Amino acid sequence: MPADTSTAPAPDPADAQDAPDLRIQVAPGASMPTRAHPGDAGLDLASAEDLEIPPGGRALVDTGLAVALPSGTVGMVCPRSGLAAKHGITVLNGPGIVDAGYRGPVKVALHNTDPVEPFALRCGDRIAQLVVVPFLAPALRQV
Repeated sequence: MPADTSTAPAPDPADAQDAPDLRIQVAPGASMPTRAHPGDAGLDLASAEDLEIPPGGRALVDTGLAVALPSGTVGMVCPRSGLAAKHGITVLNGPGIVDAGYRGPVKVALHNTDPVEPFALRCGDRIAQLVVVPFLAPALRQV
């Protein structure tokens, strides 16, 4: 009998019933993070302010969010490939790290790599992605 080569669709991790909650506080006028497609790893983060990043410049952009990540996870703030490819905008310290115990504002350090053109951001523009992943915290032992 030949092997079964049929493939079932992969389960959608976004629909996992046992997934822990990601609690998010959204400031007035800010946007709740969204996934572009069900099951995407990255949650799109949007700017909560209007500003312009000069050529070669950088800006710390407020998302208007505060998060409570589940214990045993870390949030990685990653660049959006479209912004990088089309406009030369990237996350300066990418990925930025949001620890599970951090409860302050989530801000994104953006860098405009274009040497000539400024980049205008408007409130609601998608600027980065937040990817929440589990991590190991090994005990430190000096040797």
